Amino acid sequence: MVAPNLSEIVSTTLRNRAGEFADNVTNKNALLRVLSERGKVRTLSGGRTIVRELDYQENSTFQFYSGYEALDVNAAETLSAAEFDWKQSAVNVTISGLEMSQNSGTEAVINLLESRITNAMRTMANETSTSIYSDGTGSSGKEIGGLQLLVADDPTTGTVGGINRANFDFWRNFSFDATTDGGAAASATNIQSYMNTVFNTVCRGSDFPDVIVADLNYFTFYQDSLQAQQRFADPEDLRSGDFRALSYGGNSQVLLDGGSGIPDDHMYFLNTDFLSFDVHEDRFFTPREAKTPINQDAMVIPVLFMGNLTMSNAERQGVLKD
Repeated sequence: MVAPNLSEIVSTTLRNRAGEFADNVTNKNALLRVLSERGKVRTLSGGRTIVRELDYQENSTFQFYSGYEALDVNAAETLSAAEFDWKQSAVNVTISGLEMSQNSGTEAVINLLESRITNAMRTMANETSTSIYSDGTGSSGKEIGGLQLLVADDPTTGTVGGINRANFDFWRNFSFDATTDGGAAASATNIQSYMNTVFNTVCRGSDFPDVIVADLNYFTFYQDSLQAQQRFADPEDLRSGDFRALSYGGNSQVLLDGGSGIPDDHMYFLNTDFLSFDVHEDRFFTPREAKTPINQDAMVIPVLFMGNLTMSNAERQGVLKD
């Protein structure tokens, strides 16, 4: 039987690493890093679903008028809401009674745990980073609904946040296929022209994509297109030089997020004012209490996540693809 004092050692060790779990995940992925630094990782206290209010059309009662002309006082429907399901994931840190006995002493047990905690952190970070770019169909629909769902290659089909895109134009992102729409596969020669088309299409007044995330192929095309004029963003913009960054238009960053699950030959134009990574405050990669199975001499500590990637405006998002 596992000794109670060892149980507390294990639990305390994981509780002390709780913040590191969250940081490790958000720092693993360029998009999550940006959302975190811009206050777009929101902690919520609960609810049946994650609700995002949508300001989807102008007030239809606006009019120019003269003198005593009657004003339009009809109720105008301008607001709606998208509802995103909570998605859950878990990773378990385990240690057997034999291992705890063989590694007697507080320091020895903690040392044994460190390697397993580090592995659990890396696993959670890698799997979450991949899911941020998913279409949400993985694990029988239990996976996070990522950018392939929110900023889809084909935005005229599918349901996002409970809204059927086939029925509502306002809930569709802009999609540009280099070969079909541009006339030729993306290359260093035409990448800037294609980027300008996507960027300008999703702009509206002061709303424009502030972050552009690209796979290795498209990032390299853009980098090559700049030649001697290439400008690297100040690493301080990301508070770290971990991610390769280039400037676009003076106000937007182009980030290389290769290896994080982004599909090949894709570049996402994102207005982060309308995106957020919403997490439950009690399950933000949070270790739970250690549990001892009734039929095993072992200890299991689950680390839990509950949340989803959400969006409140689709028209201000775009994707360039091949």
